[in-house]
Amino acid sequence: MSATTVPASRPDDAARPDVVHREIPRQVAPDASAEAAAAARAHRHRWLVLGVLGIAQLMVVLDATIMNVALPAAQNALVFSDSDRQWVVTAYALAFGSLLPLGGRLSDLFGRRATLLVGLFGFAGASALGGAAQNFEVLVTARALQGVFGALLAPACLSLLTTTFTDPKERAKAFGVFGALAGIGGAIGLLLGGALTTYVSWRWALYINLAFAAVAIAGTAALLPRMKRSGRVHLDLPGTLTISAGLFSLVYGFSHAETDGWSNGVTIGFLAASAVLLVLFVVLQTRVSDPLLPMRVLADRTRSGAYLAVLISGAGMFAVFLYLTYYLQAVLGFSAIRTGVAFLPMVVALVFMAQIANTVLLRRMGPRILVTLGMAVAALGMSDFTVITVEGDYATQVLPGLIVMGMGIGLIFAPAMQAAITGIEARDSGVASAIVNTAQQVGGSVGLALLGTVAGDALTSHLGKGDDVPTAMVESYVTTFWWATAIFAVGAVLVGLLLRSGRLPEPAEGTEHVMAH
Repeated sequence: MSATTVPASRPDDAARPDVVHREIPRQVAPDASAEAAAAARAHRHRWLVLGVLGIAQLMVVLDATIMNVALPAAQNALVFSDSDRQWVVTAYALAFGSLLPLGGRLSDLFGRRATLLVGLFGFAGASALGGAAQNFEVLVTARALQGVFGALLAPACLSLLTTTFTDPKERAKAFGVFGALAGIGGAIGLLLGGALTTYVSWRWALYINLAFAAVAIAGTAALLPRMKRSGRVHLDLPGTLTISAGLFSLVYGFSHAETDGWSNGVTIGFLAASAVLLVLFVVLQTRVSDPLLPMRVLADRTRSGAYLAVLISGAGMFAVFLYLTYYLQAVLGFSAIRTGVAFLPMVVALVFMAQIANTVLLRRMGPRILVTLGMAVAALGMSDFTVITVEGDYATQVLPGLIVMGMGIGLIFAPAMQAAITGIEARDSGVASAIVNTAQQVGGSVGLALLGTVAGDALTSHLGKGDDVPTAMVESYVTTFWWATAIFAVGAVLVGLLLRSGRLPEPAEGTEHVMAH
């Protein structure tokens, strides 16, 4: 008798392998079958998923710089002071940097697809609010809301990337693309912000996110499976409050130092509060059953070294975007759009090197050699900018450094991002991804504050010596680039000591099934 004609109630069926095999699908819940089919569809379209996640990630990263070029026009339109202008940038950094750990944990608890969609809809709404702003207060509020929702979608993107690509070779290519986007997002922001401000309006530096979000939302809805969350959700409220307050105090303290100095009482107060809160957070995480940031995530040397590499690179890299932009526009007289185009060689070099690093070099050399070499190459590229002069030439004094910097950053970001996530347990991939974004954001804030103070002191010193304004400006930029060179050089030593030798481990068991969260 065939398996299809044997009644399910017959007691001897259990002994028949053919019947058991054919009866198994009848015991699977319809919802589970639908989820499995959806997950399989997502895997088939994984390269389209990469495109969707890349667009979402790019939207978050470029918004850290896209308003820099548009700020003068926004200031003229809404009539706010120079002292208020920094808050258009700082509001985004404060919300984004302080809430990333929470956003990463929420994606672990409530599901990455759901968290990504909430983040995308919220980011689009905040961008629309900012684009339509008729006063300074609404614009700053919109930028803060962008940071809030960006903190939701950024870690969800990276953890979904990790769980979508489980084959080592494919994962390497995917991380090469994703790491390149993280590195070049700031440069693309400058280019896009310059073009939109020049040819349309500063408001489109915000409205453009509606187009990005629409594509990402449609792709997420079509390609990523809707999975049923199992188990109860626990959120570490004390840990959430302490880490968010601690990171807020840290970013605010460094931002305040940039404008009011390191000896200012407010600066000292916020930095001291940050130190206390972050220490308290670590203590709390060792005493709760469901910590916001399990210490096991930081226990691995390679993972911690990758986080450090991203943090140091963020601190040094923003010197290129900010002070080189100042030099090109204020000294060489470049327009906003021409300034953005000037960074394209760096973008090309970064994308090329990121792919080579992740697809060819990483599996042969491991992250220690690549990331350390990348730091050293970035230091070399940064030192190239120390030759700039008032009568400077882009082709000889700027272009070589941009290409070398792009190669160095490409060697750092893509391998470091993969090292930061590889081997992590499925339940922790969201918070591990959030730490990558947090490291880059906090590193950028620290770097901008430190280098901003260095540049300001150097400018004052040279003006005091009787130098004319253009000369004093260039000398302050040169001093800043030397400091940034030192940051990368020290980073090469620290990362080289912390990262383990050898290749990365295979994906942790269970990561392939993270889509079921």
